[in-house]
Amino acid sequence: MFEHISWDKELSLSSLPFETKTFQILQTHISYVLITDEFVYKIKKPVNFGFLDFTTLEKRKFYCEREVELNRRLCGDLYIGVVPITKTNGGYQVEGKGEPVEYAVKMKRLPEEGMMKSLLEERLLTKKHMDLIVDTLVPFYKTAETGDKINYYGSIEVITFNTEENFEQTKSFIGKALTQRKYDYIVNYTRNFIKEKKEVFQKRIEGGFIRDGHGDLYSANICFDNLKRVYIFDCIEFNDRFRCGDCAQDLAFLAMDLDFHRLKELSSYFIEEYVKKSGDSGLYEVLNFYKCYRAYVRGKIGCFTYADERVPEEERRKALYAAQRYFDLAFSYAGGKPKIAVFMGLSGTGKTFLANKFLSKYPACYLSSDIERKKLIGISPEEHRFEEFEKGIYSPEVTEKTYKRLIERTLEEISFGRDVVLDATFREERYREELIKALKPLKIEPLFILCTAPDHVVKERIEKRHKERSASDALFETYLHQKKKFVPPKMDQNLLVLDTSQSLEILLQQIEKFLNF
Repeated sequence: MFEHISWDKELSLSSLPFETKTFQILQTHISYVLITDEFVYKIKKPVNFGFLDFTTLEKRKFYCEREVELNRRLCGDLYIGVVPITKTNGGYQVEGKGEPVEYAVKMKRLPEEGMMKSLLEERLLTKKHMDLIVDTLVPFYKTAETGDKINYYGSIEVITFNTEENFEQTKSFIGKALTQRKYDYIVNYTRNFIKEKKEVFQKRIEGGFIRDGHGDLYSANICFDNLKRVYIFDCIEFNDRFRCGDCAQDLAFLAMDLDFHRLKELSSYFIEEYVKKSGDSGLYEVLNFYKCYRAYVRGKIGCFTYADERVPEEERRKALYAAQRYFDLAFSYAGGKPKIAVFMGLSGTGKTFLANKFLSKYPACYLSSDIERKKLIGISPEEHRFEEFEKGIYSPEVTEKTYKRLIERTLEEISFGRDVVLDATFREERYREELIKALKPLKIEPLFILCTAPDHVVKERIEKRHKERSASDALFETYLHQKKKFVPPKMDQNLLVLDTSQSLEILLQQIEKFLNF
């Protein structure tokens, strides 16, 4: 095992050669990032993932120097250089004197408010930001190194190696970050595309589109200075195979990132403007392929972060959730059709409980009528409103809006490749028909699971639920009113009827077999 110093624990304010009010250390799967008032230090972890090897001090020093050299192509004044970390009697010193025990890349700190990631989260990104990126990238790719050595990275051989490596490295995360069905679909799409589009890849090589590019072109590595300048930093230094290739790979990465943040319009604008200013219309032939590839890579990296037990638990949880969404996006670019599972039935019949048990094994988007209803009227999902049947927030008017919102959200989520689990009574046939109708143009048929249970079981569950944290406000009287007005589904197919008083193991077996997620 490689020696691993936990720099988040070993470094402190006294480790620095200057005073700073800001002192924060973040982690990725390959680096520690130390943030101060004016500077940022990046320290490489002594890890070996196959595609990168930082296991010796000499290698880490080499790749620190390589990182500075390569990144100066796009933002030279940002990268100050490589500095040593030394050990003294008082602890570790950054930029200290003596024998180095580690090296770090030293950079100027960029303005936090200009970081593209922050602008995305605050929905402040505009077409002007995209113009600035395009105007920086067009000349960069035109002058970036190319030739026989670089062209090799655009070959079928290397593309196949890259994609197969991804698939091999994510096998162990099937069932946790993506389903077997989606994994198989993406693998088959990728292999078939490479096999059927050999002439397209060769045309890209002959057209001079294989370049020594960036390799990690997405929002976390882009910063704007008041729309006067854009910094595109942190390119991949540890593996030429990931940095060099079709410039469409880099462009697809940023376009995919915009899609991931639900900004498809800006994503399309970015690509359209790049094609217009570069003349590279052939980019469209490989765009979805490389979007799929890049989304899959981000999913893989999220899995690596999730698997690193040194990373704080909350960060690991977020990394897994992001990985699931990236794999879903890759599935959508491959042309995959998401699945819709509708857990329906009267209040207290166990649909919410079973939906959540299913979701603990199968990553999917969960949409609940109880939660959406309360969001619509602006109250917390856990705030109870015990209303009379079909009164107040449970009036037909609010119910109508709730189901409309559920269907809208379902369509939005599946447009990003996400499987959806719907949790609602769907006691009126017209709501089931509206869902079926909305999905028909997409050639997706929802799968309905009708949950039932004896009255005494329902009563016991509802009484127990009111003592717990729950978004449901239903009383046993509500259930009895619903029962009188419930219209059972008429369909013969795409319907599973369950008596939820059976054992959980038997119920989950039936659900999993029926849904085949």
